[in-house]
Amino acid sequence: MKDVVIYDTTLRDGMQGLEISFTLDDKLKIAHKLDEMGIDYIEGGFPLSNEKEAAFFEQCRKETFRHAKIVAFGSTRRPGTKAANDAHTRALLDAETETVIIVGKTWKAHVEKVLGTDVEENLAMIADSISFLKGEGREVFFDLEHFFDGYKDDAGYALRVLQTAAEAGADTLIVCDTNGGTLPSEVDTIINALPIESLPKLGGHFHNDCGTAVANSLVAIEAGATHIQGTINGWGERCGNANLCAIIPNVCLKMGYAPEVRKNLVHLTSLSRFVAEKANMIPDKRQPYVGVAAFSHKAGQHADVLAKASILMEHIDAAEVGNQRQILLSELAGKSTIVDKLARYGSFDKKSDVVNTLVKVLKDREREGYEYEAAEASFDLLVRKAIGMYTPLLTLKNYHLESFKTSETPSKTVGRLFLTSDSKEIMGAAVGVGPVETLDAALRDALGPHHDYLSLITLTDYRVRVLNPENAAAARVRVFITSSDHEHSWDTVGVNENIVEASWEALVDSLEYYYNNFVMTK
Repeated sequence: MKDVVIYDTTLRDGMQGLEISFTLDDKLKIAHKLDEMGIDYIEGGFPLSNEKEAAFFEQCRKETFRHAKIVAFGSTRRPGTKAANDAHTRALLDAETETVIIVGKTWKAHVEKVLGTDVEENLAMIADSISFLKGEGREVFFDLEHFFDGYKDDAGYALRVLQTAAEAGADTLIVCDTNGGTLPSEVDTIINALPIESLPKLGGHFHNDCGTAVANSLVAIEAGATHIQGTINGWGERCGNANLCAIIPNVCLKMGYAPEVRKNLVHLTSLSRFVAEKANMIPDKRQPYVGVAAFSHKAGQHADVLAKASILMEHIDAAEVGNQRQILLSELAGKSTIVDKLARYGSFDKKSDVVNTLVKVLKDREREGYEYEAAEASFDLLVRKAIGMYTPLLTLKNYHLESFKTSETPSKTVGRLFLTSDSKEIMGAAVGVGPVETLDAALRDALGPHHDYLSLITLTDYRVRVLNPENAAAARVRVFITSSDHEHSWDTVGVNENIVEASWEALVDSLEYYYNNFVMTK
């Protein structure tokens, strides 16, 4: 059976996505993570675009990659020149990567309106660029930009571009749905019409403007493609690129292929979250395979089925992709859900007193506005208290916050607090912009000298929901906080008419969860 080459363009195409940006250090660390994952090719960017891109390739030459090949991206030579004298082509050689990828026009309208040349010169540009780079000893991939739109406009010319690139010596020809407007049925029809037997390796590059980039990639493989491109988390221009976090497990677990990445599939979820952290993006909870919700179950009936036969409710074992099952807590939860949550602490069943107690606590607190479906760390503390396995990190004596603003100066908040921890009375103080930031800093100021692990914990998300807006400024609010130690992440909740008090509750829960689960258990 043929195998599939996995080509990652997160560091080039992915960076064209809204709000996505990486430092040079970020790019290098992501490249090594992709290599550890078993990705075959890593597109590093266009070396002539800016100093950071050039520095990336310079640094990569000094570093060792176990499996992946770093790829420099560029385009065909300009009209009316020779590839040997073209600055873009020379930049690809100067990057000193074993593999290069160049993009060329396939759609006649782009040749005439964007390049400002004629269709024959475009073919000459493609042939000259590929043959020159091959002559310099490079493995050459060729992206047929706008291939599907070009094929639908003039199939004969699109095929001439394909054949020209093949005859010039391209090692892999990648048909691109650059506008993302092609449907799976069209991809299947068009690829099946190509003379694949007379071509070198065929690849696919799809954008997600119709929401079908992953489907298009899988259809392309079924139709004969052996090379597929995409980005981690599906980031990219406009609606993004084909999501490798879905493509990879589908290729390995559903289609039966075994690329190098198959050996490391268990690290897929952590890779997705690592890249999100480097981009300072909140991971998509509903992302297939790697999202927090991918193996989450809410209804009590579902939890009961899972306890008897998980295969009846889940299409794969979450552990295969490094994810984990979650039984969500809500007003829909039954005793089976509570029993599942208690399993890590001992043997309990639906008749256990603690189960009945926690069911009542859950429902009572949800009537007050708490929601534990998205704050399981807070519920874990309720469980620990119910079974006598809770150790308080701190006891608050008082906190005081004062916000002020004068004239044109930015607003500031000054805070101080007094608390007890490990039988010691301690004090913390901080100055920040807002009250929550100041409370968090004051807490760390007080506890940090006594609990050095706090330096590992960062607040990665803060969300507020007004529960009864009809009460206007006096409305009750629900605050969610997401925290991380860069290996684990957890969510906590606080509810109060006072947003500061609700935030304090969620902040303290966050630290106490970590203290009870990762410090006291050592």
